[in-house]
Formats: sequence, C-alpha cells, structure tokens
Amino acid sequence: MMNKLIDKARHIPVNSPVSTLSMNLVVIEAPGRPAPIEMRITAPAEGRDLPIILLSHGHGPSLYIPSKDGYGPLVDFYAAHGFVVIQPTHGNSKVAGFDPDAPEAPFFWRSRVEDFKTILDHLTEIEAACPMVAGRLDHDKVAAVGHSLGGQTVGMLLGARLTDPKDPDAQDVNLIEPRIKAGVLLAAPGNGGDSLSDHARENYTALNPDFAHLTTRTLVVAGDSDDSPHLTTRGAAWHTDPFYHAPGSEHLLTLVGGKHGLGGVAGYDAKETDDEDPDRLAITQRMSWAYLQSALYGGDQAWVAACDGLASHAGELAHVTSK
Repeated sequence: MMNKLIDKARHIPVNSPVSTLSMNLVVIEAPGRPAPIEMRITAPAEGRDLPIILLSHGHGPSLYIPSKDGYGPLVDFYAAHGFVVIQPTHGNSKVAGFDPDAPEAPFFWRSRVEDFKTILDHLTEIEAACPMVAGRLDHDKVAAVGHSLGGQTVGMLLGARLTDPKDPDAQDVNLIEPRIKAGVLLAAPGNGGDSLSDHARENYTALNPDFAHLTTRTLVVAGDSDDSPHLTTRGAAWHTDPFYHAPGSEHLLTLVGGKHGLGGVAGYDAKETDDEDPDRLAITQRMSWAYLQSALYGGDQAWVAACDGLASHAGELAHVTSK
C-alpha cells in the first residue's frame, strides 16, 4: 500500500517493494566482549544473491531505539527493496548491559567497530543459523549505514581514523574494513579539536576523527538545521565534514529544515525524531537506497534516476552536492 503521507518524495523512483521477514534474536559469541553480540536480521522474503547492509544505531535518549530493536523506518525500507539488514545492539545501548563506568564508556567506540568485523568474520555461521536467509546472501556485496554515533562507527569502517588525546592506546587508530564496499553516514559527527564544544572536548574526546583516509565510496546525509551545541560550536555545518574532508565521499545530501532525526530514521513516532516529516524521511530512505544500489552494482542507474526525481519534484526539500 502506498504511504499516503508522502507527497513530493514519491517521485523519487525505487524498485517495487516486496514482503519481508525478520529474525530476532540472533546471537554470536565475541571473545573479549562483555556479552555476546545480539542482532536482528531483516530480509526480503524471496530472492537470492541478496546484498547486505550493516546498520549501526546511534546513542540517543531512548531505552530501546539505540539497539537492534530500533530504526524500523530504515530497516523496513531497505529490506522491502532488496537488502538484507543486519543490526546489532552495540555496547553503548542502555539495554546492552556494558559497565557505564568502564574506561570506554559511554560510547564504547572501539567495541562498536569490532562488532561489525566480528559479524563479517562469522557471516557464514550467521547465515546458516537463520533458515530464512540461508544460502541467499551475496557476501561480496556489503554496505554499511550509520546514524549519529553510528555514523562515526561506519566512518571508521570506511577508513576514517581516530585519535583520542586522553587515551594513549588510541592514537591514529586505523580500523578500515575492506569487505565493506560502500557506506552512508547519516548525521555523523564532524571534525574534533576546535570544532568541539568545551563540554565535548572534556568529556567526549573520542569524537576526534581524521577523514583524510576515508577512501571507501560514501554518501553523507545531513540536515541544515541539525545544531548540536552540546557537541560542537559550528552548528549544522559540522555534520558535513565527512563530505568535505574524506576523499571517498562522493555526494552530500542536504535536507532542508532537517534536524538530527533526518525526518524520522530512528523510529516511528519516536522522541529521537526532532523533525518528524514523512517526505523528509522518504527522501532519506529513497536516496540512501539508490546510492547503495548503484555503488554496489556497476552500471546501475538508481542513483542517477533518484537525483533527477529529487531535483524535478522535491528540490525545495533537499539537494545533492557532488564532487
């Protein structure tokens, strides 16, 4: 059924949606991690050689949305349009049970990145444990999508490095994951150092990325009203840094009037969503899907068609800047 709340964004073309299946709970052991990795896997009900999206949730104020049980608007859309979505609960989630007084708290940034490396290391095992996707995944077509803090996690998988001035073991950390072929950064943190607020420089010193080594193909999505004064003094422009400073970032999708929720990616009717808007959400869904479709499949015209549809019918709501 067509979502009648969507107006202009319906003109951005996508393939026909299909029925989906979701398996929850999927668990794999992760030696050295305080707890096993818990995941939800959502997939098209039919089809083979399906591409994969690794989805990294944000930090957020809710109890459950920053976990495997959140981000339904993205997960449902990506799966209905052909992707298998794997979403773990990271250690920073309130339901994960990690020690809030641990040295890595509250973000557990390294653990978040390692979650996905462990998932990829055990992808065959995960597939075998899930009858609904067994034998149906294309292990060579892997993308990653991250929102907010998840954007930093995915950025590191795509090649961004990190230096925490308060951690002698976190100097120019390189955790790039070559098995991931493309990525989308949604409202990701920008540069550290002088770009951070006084509070963030003192308390969130891991927000200090170096985008110069992010070479994997990437779409950056940012709202032009996404002001986070507790993190940065630079306003919404801070979230565009991954586009302007990363050589792999090909396009920047700017949502006019968009705030940190990007129209509602974290959940339906969620308090995380400070700018709930069906058209804005649909633009985020459709444009990010189209980018990954074209990035993973050479010659695919989904991104070109989506950009044309956006410019022709919804240009006042969002626009694309390309390098």
